[in-house]
Amino acid sequence: MLELIDIHKQYEGTPLLRGVDLRLAPAEIVCLLGPSGSGKSTLLRIIAGLETPEHGQVLWQGEDLAAVPVHQRNFGLMFQNYALFPHRNVAENVAFGLRMQGLSAAEQQRRTAEALALVHMQDFAARRVDDLSGGEQQRVALARSLAPRPRLLMLDEPLGALDHQLRERLLVEVREILRAANIPAIYVTHDHEEAFAIADRLVLLRDGRVEQSGTPTAVFQQPGSAWVAAFFGMGTLLEAVLDCRADTPQARTPLGTLRLDPAYCTGFADGETARLLLRPEDALPGEGENAFTVRVTDLRFAGERFLLWVEAGSGIHLQLTSTEPMAIGAECRVHYPPHALLPLRNDDPAEG
Repeated sequence: MLELIDIHKQYEGTPLLRGVDLRLAPAEIVCLLGPSGSGKSTLLRIIAGLETPEHGQVLWQGEDLAAVPVHQRNFGLMFQNYALFPHRNVAENVAFGLRMQGLSAAEQQRRTAEALALVHMQDFAARRVDDLSGGEQQRVALARSLAPRPRLLMLDEPLGALDHQLRERLLVEVREILRAANIPAIYVTHDHEEAFAIADRLVLLRDGRVEQSGTPTAVFQQPGSAWVAAFFGMGTLLEAVLDCRADTPQARTPLGTLRLDPAYCTGFADGETARLLLRPEDALPGEGENAFTVRVTDLRFAGERFLLWVEAGSGIHLQLTSTEPMAIGAECRVHYPPHALLPLRNDDPAEG
């Protein structure tokens, strides 16, 4: 449906987007992530027609949209601040775009009721938006975006202004609403948990390029680089020199020589420098392959488990999880099975 081909954009001579390609399937929810300045919001504005790329194409079902103005693209765009009209009630806010389309009063009323029912706000039609909570305002803004029946909906940090507890609750509702609307959506966020909860597919931008694209499960299980693992905070990254020649490949690390799963060494050259990902949840207590001693330096209660910060050798700090609390300064043995150690390419220019 939507296809971006080799999109380039710069601002005052500084590249913002550098050859972005993206395809969106029918009813698919794609989540754009990336650090500030990676080009997420700029890409949305280009799709909406609010900005023009220096190079590349935005296609809808094969049609180039370069000459199609914003109001004729039939794309919905919802921003973080919602931009509701305080002097209008809920129904009037939702109907605003429908009036701009020149629809009859009866059709405006029908679609407004339909959109409010979709977001479970049908009983608030006559309420002033100033009297609504943040979560209720978010639903009204979403209803206003859906009422014109856009063929694509784009949401730019829609939950960013809400507190953590409300954001978690609304995430489920927003996904259900998008599913019920049965339209494709592009969802921009900087929040990792939000992205994993709502997306069918993650697209991670780095310096204006697509660093990795895949389902949340695929990205979590196999981050494409050390940078991706660091961005998502997946665990500790150890510098490692790989020995991939033997049937039992190894990695030389500051923690000693650790044995790896042969399946993870495919594509790496012998002697190549990589980063070894040690996830907190993969460390097992006691003796076993790849065992070492750690000393607890800090801990925090996190619901059903404890997060432990430990030191393993001089200057090596790891994060582990435990079902039991441990005293600061306590020492214990832990081990990582070979299949739990994931070598990743280090392609961060700052680290060489």
